[in-house]
Amino acid sequence: MPFDSLNQTLRTNILNLGYDKPTPIQSKAIPIALSGKDIIGAAQTGTGKTAAYALPILHMMRKAEPLEFGRTKALIVVPTRELSDQITKAIRNYSDGLEFRILNISGGINMTKQISSLERGADIIVATAGRFLELNKQGHIPLSKVQFLVLDEADTMLDMGFIREIEAIIDMLPTKRQTMLFSATMSGAVKRLSEKILNKPMLVEIDNLSPADLTITQIVHPVVKEQKSELLSYLIGSNNYPQVLVFTRNKATADEVSLHLKNSGLNCVTIHGDKKHGARDRALSGFRSGEYPILVATDIAARGLDIDDLGVVINYDIPHVITDYIHRIGRTGRANKNGIAITLLSSNELISWKKIELLLGKAPQRIEVKGFEPPAGLVTKTRGKSLLKEEARPKRANGAFGNRKKKELVQPKYASKRGPKVARPIEEKNKKQKKR
Repeated sequence: MPFDSLNQTLRTNILNLGYDKPTPIQSKAIPIALSGKDIIGAAQTGTGKTAAYALPILHMMRKAEPLEFGRTKALIVVPTRELSDQITKAIRNYSDGLEFRILNISGGINMTKQISSLERGADIIVATAGRFLELNKQGHIPLSKVQFLVLDEADTMLDMGFIREIEAIIDMLPTKRQTMLFSATMSGAVKRLSEKILNKPMLVEIDNLSPADLTITQIVHPVVKEQKSELLSYLIGSNNYPQVLVFTRNKATADEVSLHLKNSGLNCVTIHGDKKHGARDRALSGFRSGEYPILVATDIAARGLDIDDLGVVINYDIPHVITDYIHRIGRTGRANKNGIAITLLSSNELISWKKIELLLGKAPQRIEVKGFEPPAGLVTKTRGKSLLKEEARPKRANGAFGNRKKKELVQPKYASKRGPKVARPIEEKNKKQKKR
C-alpha cells in the first residue's frame, strides 16, 4: 500500500486521522510523487487530493539535512483563502511531531502578521496567488530552495483569471523542481498550462463522476424563476434538513436569498466575495457548529469548503461555469458518504442544464413539487435531445424558420452629414434606378 512507503510518524498521524486505506487518487499519485516525477492529477473534490501530494512531500522533506530546515522547500498555490486555510490545517495534522513550519499566506489576513511569520522562516507555504506575489515583491518570501510546487484546483484558478499570476510565480522558482498540478476537470486551458510547466508528467486520472454517482442522489425540481425563493424555503422547512449549503451564481442573489430565508423564519448566514475574511470565517464556523443550519454561498467563496457530514447541497441556480456543478455537489457525499444534491431549474437555464447532463452522462431524477409545477414545456429526459417539446419549437422549412425567404440587403454606404444610410432590399433599389 502507498501509505507503507511513508515514514512512521506520518503513518501514525494519518491512522489517527482515520485514514485506514488510501483513496484511488492517493493510491496512484503517492508512489509516483515519491519517485520524483511530475504529476498531472485529475479527480473531483472530496477524493483526497490534498493527502495525495502533501504526504509524499512531507516524507521527502523529512529526509533533508537538518541545517536546511526553515528554508521554504514546498509551495502550494490555491485559488481561494478558504481552501488555503483548509489545506494548511490538513498538512499541519499530517506532519504533527515533524517540527515543520507551515504557513498560510492568503488575502484577507493581516499582512503585518504574515510578514512577521515569514521572517521566522517557513518550510511549506500554502498561498493564494495575489497575496503571495504581493509579499514576494516586498522580498519577504525566499524561493531559491523551493523543490516542490503544487497547483491545486488549477481549473478554478484559470476560471478566476489567474493565469498571469501563475506564470509570474513559475518564473520566480528554480527550474529544477518537482511540480504537481491537480484539477477537478481537465479543460483545454488546464492541459495547455500543464504542457508549459510540467516536465514529462505522469497522468493520474480518476473517474471524476463515479464517486458522485455512487454516493450523491441528484434531484431536479422544475420551477418558475419567480417562485425559486419560495420553493427553497419550502424544501428546507418541510424536510427539516439539519444542515444545508445553498449555492447562487452571484453575490446579489446570495444576499436576496438569505434575506428571504430569514424573513421565512429560517436561520442562515451568507458568504461571498464582498464579505471580509473575519466575517467569512465566523459564518463558516457558525455553520460547522450548527449555530446556522443554512449557509448561502457563491461558487468562488465556497470553493474549498470542507464540511464533515454535509448532507444536502441545493443549487438555487445553475453555475456560470458548467464544470462548477461538479464542485458544488462535491461538497456533499464526501469520503464515500451519502449526500443529496438538489437543483432548482427554471426555463431560462435549460440550455445550460443540458450541458450539465451531457457532462454527467445521465439525466438526474426530475420531480415536480406540488404547488410549484411550472407550465408545460420541460421534458423529463433531455440527454441528447432538445429541452423543448416538439410542439413548442418553431418548424423549419427549406433550412429556414417557416416559409419566409430572406431578402438580400445592400451593404450600407459611408455616413453623411444627414446620418448613416440604411441598407435597402435590392429589388427596391432597382425600381428607383429604372424610374431614373
